[in-house]
Amino acid sequence: MSADVSVRKPLSAAARLRRRRWYQQPRWQRLFGMVVLAVVMAQVTGEQGERNDLFHAIQANFQSTGILVWLAVLVGIWAVREFFGEQVGTQRRRLGGEIARPVQRLLGQVRGQRAYRWGGLGALLVFLIILPLLISTFWQQVLVDQIGVYVMVAIGLNVVIGWAGMLDLGFIAFFAIGAYSAAFWTGGLPVEPPFELNNFLVIPIAVLTCLIAGVLLGAPTLRLRGDYLAIVTLGFHEIVYLLARNLNEFTGGTRGAQQLDKFSVDLGFWSYDWELDPQPYYWVQLAAIVIVLVLFIRLEHSRVGRAWTAIREDEVAAAATGVDTVRFKLLAFAIGASTSGVAGVIYASKQGFINPEQFVVMMSVLALAYVVFGGMGSIPGVLLGTAVLVWLPEYLRDTVDAQDRFLYLGGLLVVMMIYRPQGLWPSRRRQHELKMAEEGTAGADALGAQPGGAQS
Repeated sequence: MSADVSVRKPLSAAARLRRRRWYQQPRWQRLFGMVVLAVVMAQVTGEQGERNDLFHAIQANFQSTGILVWLAVLVGIWAVREFFGEQVGTQRRRLGGEIARPVQRLLGQVRGQRAYRWGGLGALLVFLIILPLLISTFWQQVLVDQIGVYVMVAIGLNVVIGWAGMLDLGFIAFFAIGAYSAAFWTGGLPVEPPFELNNFLVIPIAVLTCLIAGVLLGAPTLRLRGDYLAIVTLGFHEIVYLLARNLNEFTGGTRGAQQLDKFSVDLGFWSYDWELDPQPYYWVQLAAIVIVLVLFIRLEHSRVGRAWTAIREDEVAAAATGVDTVRFKLLAFAIGASTSGVAGVIYASKQGFINPEQFVVMMSVLALAYVVFGGMGSIPGVLLGTAVLVWLPEYLRDTVDAQDRFLYLGGLLVVMMIYRPQGLWPSRRRQHELKMAEEGTAGADALGAQPGGAQS
């Protein structure tokens, strides 16, 4: 009898340690996160502070109705999601099933017919081609200067993060390298190039330069994963940024490179010069994005893409099964960086001016947010997430102060990561990984891998 008691006491103590208290339950942790977000949003979007009275704005914002509005909205989202989520999901699945059955039958008939599939993609491409003709000049500028540039960068970053599972916080450094390559080979920097080139001819050179830079970054980081890799890539960005800022005799320093050449075509019998009109730049970007997507989609389903997937899920197991992890990680860095070279050349030509302050680390953070928001590993998700998050601050331009626009973007990201961490349009594999991680059946999240393959 005493032996049973002595065994039962340690077991009961262990059970108490495993038991979660009410405030440790995920539901109430999510509520706490939403309340904190509501308080922060009320403060940052309310009355601004004064230098002579630091607490005036805090007191005024707590006494205003703004905090009640934010609490009502965010706590309302939490309540609907937590207490009515299953009922809403059941009804949505039931209604979706009734609607989806005939659609699925139609898709099943169409899916095997290549003409319909290519016809749909062709119609989408035609719409994208005529899109700048349907919108104002302001939105044309947004398409070229922001959406197009970040889409190119995000596609490359998706290779490194979404497919290979390597966290990169300094990816915008490759974008800077591409832009400065365009400035150098077109004669826009203080140092003279061996010979000057047209911007179209600079694109393959910028891609090659970014490929080499990707290999140089990847080589010393092959044994690093997770947070350690993120710190190294952040340091790589700072090295590139500081070199661009301090090498005055080569990069122009803080003055940057001015009056850069525009794109131009001269065939003898016909010539055309790109000027300030954003439409021609949009079509160049669209052509580059289409070419990159075709290549990357084929790459995703190739032997290289499958090797990246194996490394992301478990690098130790991938190496044990014969995957050359060193080679494929270097390929991920190099191929992912290549799209930034194209984006950098187009950006430098369109702006006609570059300086180091255009390539700050915040741009890397934004590019990472676009990839995560859209869905890591999903090309359609990356395109959609980038377009939505770039469009939102510009849409709020006329109604929200410039200093507050990105705060709404941050609030949207917090809510998204609480309730849909897989992204807007996730890949099936990523959805499965997150589900396994939540259930505790496997260390499925490759970005959280520990050094040496250990799991926390």
